[in-house]
Amino acid sequence: MFCSTVSQDAGGLLCEPTERSKTFKRSVSEYTDHSERFKLKDRTFARQYAHMYAERLCVMRPKLIEAAKKKWGQNVRTKKLFELKAEEKVVVVGTLFKHMELQPSILKEISDEHNLMPQPERAKFIDEADELILEDELQRILLVDKLDKRALVTGVVVAVYGMEPDEDRGKFHIEDYCFAELETQVPVPVKEKDRYVALVSGLDIGSKSENMMNLQLLADLLSGQLGDEGQQEAAANIVRVIVAGNSLSQDTRDKNQMKQAKYLTKKTTASSVEAVKSLDDILVQLAASMEVDLMPGEFDPANHTLPQQPLHRCMFPQATMYPTMHCVTNPYDFSIDGVRILGTSGQNVQDIYRFSCLEDHLQMLENTLIWGHIAPTAPDTLGCYPYYDEDPFILPECPHVYFAGSMPSYQSKVYRDSKGQKVLLINVPRFSQTSTCVLVNLRTLECQPVTFDMSFQEDSFEGEK
Repeated sequence: MFCSTVSQDAGGLLCEPTERSKTFKRSVSEYTDHSERFKLKDRTFARQYAHMYAERLCVMRPKLIEAAKKKWGQNVRTKKLFELKAEEKVVVVGTLFKHMELQPSILKEISDEHNLMPQPERAKFIDEADELILEDELQRILLVDKLDKRALVTGVVVAVYGMEPDEDRGKFHIEDYCFAELETQVPVPVKEKDRYVALVSGLDIGSKSENMMNLQLLADLLSGQLGDEGQQEAAANIVRVIVAGNSLSQDTRDKNQMKQAKYLTKKTTASSVEAVKSLDDILVQLAASMEVDLMPGEFDPANHTLPQQPLHRCMFPQATMYPTMHCVTNPYDFSIDGVRILGTSGQNVQDIYRFSCLEDHLQMLENTLIWGHIAPTAPDTLGCYPYYDEDPFILPECPHVYFAGSMPSYQSKVYRDSKGQKVLLINVPRFSQTSTCVLVNLRTLECQPVTFDMSFQEDSFEGEK
């Protein structure tokens, strides 16, 4: 891994200077952007979301029917909900809808007839009374048995095998279920030399507890300004850095300013302005020596709904002077040296956390891969653009690396599907809280965290009484 390539000469920094100093050239890699489907071409918000759900079901149905026949036999019967007959065992494909009493709703809040009291803030909105309902183009039916309603969320397309009993009409009793198989994965080309991609997220610049020293150490390591010659040689193999969202802190969003009269805020400066300048100072150091991809996040100055569009280049006048500085979308899909990498800034995982019983964020990321959809809860509880004839969040190809940013802690695992395909799953932790970035080896498809610590402890002396 990265640490093993570093020189073992611990005294290299303390040796006498020489007239000749070694120069290490940054490794070059082949790059392809696959995020065109996330770039909005026609920004029309007058459409309903029903078209998006219909398109999702239309695209996923053939895949699920194929998976169902592979699991339960080629002769298994598949029907739509309006074709169901009592006591007939069939396979039905549809979209899950999770009915949740605790789900926030603006209609409930403004309804006078309910006389609702203000609800306390919740981290999760699940309840034992939640129900799973299967929907297709025409009908819906309540699901019973097998499926774990607490772990699933709205928007997942699934194939269920079972029947509607004559004595319990209106309910589909499940005997088994399956999800769509992953698309075929492109083989990774054989590489002779180790090259790395750095993943960092949640810089939270502008927060009250920001640590600019650790952030500067990160910039120095990636740009090759840190360590002895062995460390600099290893840093030269880092070919790209991905900043996966939330580069600015939530503290930079002044909600009270929006409520004040304009004449009261006429001579004030938004706190995000200085934060953007500080971010530009960091990005220009990186872009001066390597390729940099900047993804927007939940608290960044970009559109709130997914897919988030690239941050405007005019916000970073120093960094954008270099052609190596790229503002990209969220989600972000690209290939580097034949390795397909897909990632988000973490909103899709955080939303699943709120509306399911799952506590493991890496398991939630894995579930989105199993479900074949990056953000299944969009547009129900996660804001997204109202697409008409496509759903760009459906996985078109099985990635080799799949990551989510702004996670509470670093986690990783290798997921293997029924075909033997391997996907490296990574939770990229918030740098402001963990001071940790992640390096991915493009040759071995292994990853490792790199943590920075510049905490100084003051010695306390007790005076004699």
